[in-house]
Order: sequence, then C-alpha cells, then structure tokens
Amino acid sequence: MYLQKTGQTKSSIRTTRTVSRAIKTVASIASLSVALGLTACTRDYTLAYLYVTTTSSSPGVINQYAVDYQSGALVQIGDVNSPPTAGKNPVASVAAPNAKFIYVVNQGDSNVQEFAVGSDGTLTSKGTSATTGNTPTAIAIDTAGKFLFVTCKYQGTNTSGAGAISVFPIGSDNSLGAAVNVNTANNPVSVAIANFNPTVYVVSQDPTTPQVLAFTEDTSSGALTPVTGTTALAGYAAGVQPSAIAEDPTGRFVYVTDKAANQLIGYTVLAGGTLLPMVNGPFATGLYPVALLVDPRGEYIYVSNYNAKTISAYALNVSNGTPSGVAGTSVTTGTGPNAIALDPALGIYLYTSNFQEASVSGLQLNPSTGALSGIQNTPYPSAGSPTSVVIVANGSHPTQVLER
Repeated sequence: MYLQKTGQTKSSIRTTRTVSRAIKTVASIASLSVALGLTACTRDYTLAYLYVTTTSSSPGVINQYAVDYQSGALVQIGDVNSPPTAGKNPVASVAAPNAKFIYVVNQGDSNVQEFAVGSDGTLTSKGTSATTGNTPTAIAIDTAGKFLFVTCKYQGTNTSGAGAISVFPIGSDNSLGAAVNVNTANNPVSVAIANFNPTVYVVSQDPTTPQVLAFTEDTSSGALTPVTGTTALAGYAAGVQPSAIAEDPTGRFVYVTDKAANQLIGYTVLAGGTLLPMVNGPFATGLYPVALLVDPRGEYIYVSNYNAKTISAYALNVSNGTPSGVAGTSVTTGTGPNAIALDPALGIYLYTSNFQEASVSGLQLNPSTGALSGIQNTPYPSAGSPTSVVIVANGSHPTQVLER
C-alpha cells in the first residue's frame, strides 16, 4: 500500500517499500478499497477525472472524462459538443498538487492556461494566460506547488541558439506570476522535478549533444543553478534523440527514453542531484518511445512506443533501479500513443492519448506482476488529435505518495 501527496511534510510521512508491497496481497479492487480505507468509494464511483488536450481545431480543446472506480472505464463529462477550449496547439499539461487546477501549455501561443477543476470534474478557464519563452514544449510543477517549469525551444523572440526554461511562481490562488527565463542547451523537450532533492531535470534534444541538464531549485525563489559538475549548456549524455524523462518515486533513479535508438537510459541519482549512468544500460524498448512513467510503488516502469502502438512494461530492481525484464508482454494501444498517465488514487489504471487515432486507451495494472490488460470498452473517442493527458483524483478519494 502507498500514500499519495496530500501536502504533508516529508518528515511527517514514513511509508516504506515494505508497506507499499502490501498492495500485492490484494486480490481484487473491492478488497483493495478495504486495505486502503477507501470507504467513500462505496458511495462515489468516480475515482478520478482525466483530461486530454487535442489539436485538430484552432483553438484546441480539452476532452473531459470521469474514471469509474470499479473498472477504470471512461465516461465523457460536461458538454461534449462544446468542450473547454485551449489555445493554439496545446501540447502539454500538468495538475497542481492540490488536484484543484490544471495547467495547459499552448505551443502556438507561447503561453500557459490555468483551469479550475470543479466538484463535478468539469473545467473552468481562469481567463488568463501566462507568457512563456518561444515555442514551449513541456511542463512540470514542483512537489510543493510553488513553481511551474516550462521548457521552451527558444529564448524570447530568438528562434535559434539556446533554449530556455520559463519559471513561474504560483500564487496562493494558484494563478501564475510573471516568468523568469533561464537559458539552457538547444531544444529542451521534457522536464521532470525530483521528489526529494530540489532538482529539476531537463532533456535537451540538441542534435550535436543530446543530454540531460540538471539544476538545483531554490525552493524559496524558484531560481535554478546547474548542479555541481554541469552547466546550463552541458549535462549528462542521453543517447541519440532523447524524448522524455521521469524519476522513480524514491528519488534514487532517473530514466530517459531515446526515440531514435529505441532505448531506455537509466541513471542513478547521487548526492546533490548529480546523475551516474547505469552500467548495464541502456535497455531496449519498442519502436519510437516518446513517453514514460514509473508507478507510485517504484516497482514498474511503463514506456509508450509511438510507432509500435504499444506500452512496454518493465519490472524494476528495487536495489539498483535496473529495468530487469518485461513484466508481461507489451500491450497494444491505439495508433500513435504519445502521452501516458496513471490514476493517482489506486494507482492501477493507466491511460494513453493516441495522436493518430483520436482516442484514449485504458489499461489496468496488476500490482503483483506489473502486467497490463485492457479496460472494458477501450479505446475511448476524443475530439481531435490528442497531445497530452493529465489525471486528478476525485475529491472524495485520497491521493497517494511513496516516501523513502
């Protein structure tokens, strides 16, 4: 069993891996609810809300779904004929830690939109958009919900040379303040925030030096400083064409997909957030891996293979972080899976947005083996070509975190 972030301080939570493995003894979702104390689930069968940005229209739109507690099935909510509108070419999204807001990156407008999550799961635009650097690509929020980080291909109006990270302070009402742009290496495409060290990791798809950049975050101001031994332009080698990055929930390992070489690169996190490549890596994936996540138990990793139309599941060695083989076979999704998300309450329902098929695939994770199986009626239609997926727990259900 594991607990998800609810705003407690790290010192107040001491959930261990031994406790997290208790979930493996659960024989069914019903018994899982008893093990986790989810008494509210007997009265409210909406476990979470899922949001998918799409780009077939300009402006883009956000598809809204309720996640069924018992099956993981998706049901569209709100006015399906008039979904919430994003800006031009929304490409990335992230939820606030309090699950009451989501933020959407509009690449065509070079801005970030804020949406409030209603009690029924429907979204309401806050009516303001915060300006990013030129051509934003990815988004992440720190664990305290104080700063938002957006990677951008270019600095300001400059369309050549260095990329940037736009750092936004988040107000008490979850609104965004003016961004401070930090120079990076060329073409940053993905960003991840460490769970325990105040470290921000950025994937740079520089064609001459593909790499991972690492910055220490000042948790008071959001300022970024390259970790020891690196610079804002020179970090850690990352294959041929790195595409996405994720950290395991214990904060000990970082993983990067390489879509050109069809591989997963693993790093061990050392003191100060520095990275050391795993000596037995990299590890083979399916064709053109573009997204990944580590499950909240820190025992499995899932990779979205765009050209293969699959999700690959790997078991992780909890001692050294090695993806030590496939946990079951790769599972087929819709065409062009380009983003991936896991429900934050039970941690057993996984979803991919499928760009070329205008759909969302739903999969159920077996906590004992890590294997995936299709959720009933999957895939689910979306209005337009999906580009990102984000999920928040329903307010009546707890959210979880694994502490080391």
